Amino acid sequence: MTESGKTPKNIVLIGFMGSGKTTVGRELHHRLGYSLVDMDAVIEQREGRPIAKIFEEKGEAAFRSMESQLLHEMAEIDDSRRIISTGGGVVTQERNRALLRQLGYVVWLHAPIETILERTSRNRDRPLLNGPDAAERARVLLEQRKPWYAQSAHLKVDTAGLDSAEVATGILESARYFFTRI
Repeated sequence: MTESGKTPKNIVLIGFMGSGKTTVGRELHHRLGYSLVDMDAVIEQREGRPIAKIFEEKGEAAFRSMESQLLHEMAEIDDSRRIISTGGGVVTQERNRALLRQLGYVVWLHAPIETILERTSRNRDRPLLNGPDAAERARVLLEQRKPWYAQSAHLKVDTAGLDSAEVATGILESARYFFTRI
């Protein structure tokens, strides 16, 4: 909540890698004109290297700490017209799950594992899926994170079979209802 006691009118996108957060975030940005904050891109810019390099050189724990710090910074800023696209693992930290809801309307973009594997198979910038048996690693991580996504989200949207415009339309319809009630 902001100092005024109201939930900011941000739309926060959470979900596993390959669920469509970046693409849907761009679509919402274009439709609403809200600023777009892609947390992974901000961290890459601050660090001067891609996420995969950060994982390789500093480890996952250091990256998660950067992610938490950025989330905390955004919660401190009284700006309520943003689309925030989070990293897939932002929900792994308990303190982050509480901050997400303070930031605004949290939407869990969900896709079945087959869709995620198809979407991520051509991308080598996914450090948690590089190496042997990436499919099994993705299944384990997704199952582990599902309860945290559910706990954090106001809305769950299944993105399989939908394009970003269709997903954005559903989110906006729901968000309008949510924001009129707060």
